[in-house]
Amino acid sequence: MTMLETGVLIVGSGPAGSSAAALLSTYGIDNTLVTRYRWLADTPRAHITNQRTMEVLRDLGLEEQAMLYATHQELMGNNVFCASLAGEELGRMRSWGNDPHSKARHLKASPTEMVDIPQDLLEPVLFGAAAKRGTKARLSTEYLSHIQDETGVTVTVRDRVLDQTFEIRAKYLIGADGGRSQVAQDIGLPMVGKMGVGGSMNITFKADLSRYVAHRPSVLYWVLQPGSDVGGIGMGLVRMVRPWDEWLIVWGYDIDQPPPEMTDDFARSVVHSLVGDDTIPVEITGYSTWTVNHMYAKRYSSGRVFCMGDAVHRHPPSNGLGSNTSIQDAFNLAWKLALVLNGAAGEKLLDSYNAERAPIGKQVVDRANKSIGETGPIFQALGLLSTKDVDQMRANMESRKRPDVEGRSRRKALRDAIAYKVYEFDAHGVEMNQRYQSSAVVSDGSAAPAFTQDPELIYQATTYPGARLPHVWLERSGRQVSTLDLVGQGRFTLLTGIGGDDWVAAAEALAAELGVPLTAVSIGPGRDYEDPFGDWANSSEIADGGCVLVRPDQFVAWRSMDTTADCQAALRTALRAVLSR
Repeated sequence: MTMLETGVLIVGSGPAGSSAAALLSTYGIDNTLVTRYRWLADTPRAHITNQRTMEVLRDLGLEEQAMLYATHQELMGNNVFCASLAGEELGRMRSWGNDPHSKARHLKASPTEMVDIPQDLLEPVLFGAAAKRGTKARLSTEYLSHIQDETGVTVTVRDRVLDQTFEIRAKYLIGADGGRSQVAQDIGLPMVGKMGVGGSMNITFKADLSRYVAHRPSVLYWVLQPGSDVGGIGMGLVRMVRPWDEWLIVWGYDIDQPPPEMTDDFARSVVHSLVGDDTIPVEITGYSTWTVNHMYAKRYSSGRVFCMGDAVHRHPPSNGLGSNTSIQDAFNLAWKLALVLNGAAGEKLLDSYNAERAPIGKQVVDRANKSIGETGPIFQALGLLSTKDVDQMRANMESRKRPDVEGRSRRKALRDAIAYKVYEFDAHGVEMNQRYQSSAVVSDGSAAPAFTQDPELIYQATTYPGARLPHVWLERSGRQVSTLDLVGQGRFTLLTGIGGDDWVAAAEALAAELGVPLTAVSIGPGRDYEDPFGDWANSSEIADGGCVLVRPDQFVAWRSMDTTADCQAALRTALRAVLSR
């Protein structure tokens, strides 16, 4: 039996697996990716790409390429509720950072823009970067099993083209093999929740719908049709894939009943019903059924095997968090594997992956499923829950137009119910407020700052250890540079200012002493970077002579409010703790 050898073996080529491969190759780590499929995603599936994920792509040098395939933020902003696209509009809300107040917060939070990139367009960007930078990729290669020991993992795979089995020997194994992860099952990850809590069908199609949507550009158009001839639960979604001629419809069905039998004719009838115009030419390009899940893993690893992405957090597409969380899982783990494999960190650093990412996975699964429930008040406001009589439902919907008490009450209830969906369609805090607690974060002795506004809706920047480094614009030689552009890229970065020369000297000495990638940057008048607006001074939460130590994933590892008596000793202690040395 032939055996290949690699540093890290990645199973799965989705957003998590391809990101992990691209990151490891960028860091110079030998890795191999296998996928049982002959190519990448063939449907648009995941699509909302938030600022934090765009920051990962920026760190990888892929932001510009990804933007070539993206629908920009300003075309995402009208979340429409209607009886059909051609029919009556029930209401809408500004979403995905397009409300003026939210837009300002987005601009202040990040150098990147939230966009919409369908998974079948994003995956090739990530996978291509991985392969170009050194990943040995094997398509049509199926993971079968593995055995791990003290020094590595022996994985058995099958070449599906030749129908031949062989082994791959890796120091570490990553299971990024999706919602039915065999790797997660094989290592016995403790899962909480339930699969199959709801049923849905997807229909992808091409049709020019610009006459119905261009004046109210959006990613999502929600269609309420009680008693629809289509059947199902009476609510569906028309999702923009490419403006305004490629689309995906999601229509729910009763999970306690068999899924509908999918045919081209049936799919076309669903499209015509939700669009509200049976004269438009429609090209059906695909369809499938799937189930809504509510499940997460309590931990993400066992020994030398780590899981990420849908393998460990399985949830509906509400909030658009799926591929974002998956890519951020990879960003968290890749630098840790790189430093351990390079001998710069102890293996216990890898334990911090569980401590940091498992709580995020649980939060995302719970939030996505909670968002589904928060659609109920819209049904309630329209009088769709008080009766099963379809004619009465339609009459109740119509009553919102009346000038009487009932009409006013329904209109207000509907406005309030739609506005409350901000927790699904503009939850900036859920996307950006992660604060890690683990051995890879060292306390500075201060208390964690409390959230002064709703932590699900409003991002609160801080340099408190465990938080993402705040973005502000600095300047060098007349060019604007984000603080996030000064950090990351596989290395630790120490940020300081005037009076912080001892920190700079300490960083240079410890980089050599510990063999860890570490650079120092001084910010202030006449330093490496200018702070013309004073934004860094106002947001850094340290004195000019203090420092902020930032990890390769752009999260704060430790900070010192001012110059200590012995900068080198203090920085050495912090670095050794973070690196588990």
